[in-house]
Amino acid sequence: MKIEFTLNGCPVSLSADPLRRLLDVLREDFGLTGVKEGCGEGECGACSVLLGDDLIPSCLVPVGNVQGAEITTIEGFQKTHRYRVLSRTFAEAGAVQCGFCTPGIVMASEALLRKNTSPTEEEIRESLSGNLCRCTGYSMIVDGVVRASKVLSEDGTYGNV
Repeated sequence: MKIEFTLNGCPVSLSADPLRRLLDVLREDFGLTGVKEGCGEGECGACSVLLGDDLIPSCLVPVGNVQGAEITTIEGFQKTHRYRVLSRTFAEAGAVQCGFCTPGIVMASEALLRKNTSPTEEEIRESLSGNLCRCTGYSMIVDGVVRASKVLSEDGTYGNV
């Protein structure tokens, strides 16, 4: 089946089994290895991508379901000012260690901040609850998101990816 969608801002087309996992298509067909497979069951967040403005686990989504959609991976998001803010504030907060979970957590943070420009600690923790991190500790990650929220509010980049 021919499947067409927008990937990191560029239109793409591929012939694929529509039931193939989006995770596998992103990694194998497009070489986007920032999307990780952790659990393969949608519970760890390592494979998280944005479908429009919504965070989804790419390991649970058949590629046929993204026909005509807009998908953003960490590789596409890295090209934005908002990514640079999140990257810097995560580093300042000590919110990154091994890095395996980081792309999914950054994408979850961006999904939250697109919808809520001033989230509370509880809202941040809830939005990150689908992301597992074995190294860092969630307090530092929450601090990184709080810092990013403040910077993005101050520099006026809300709504401007």
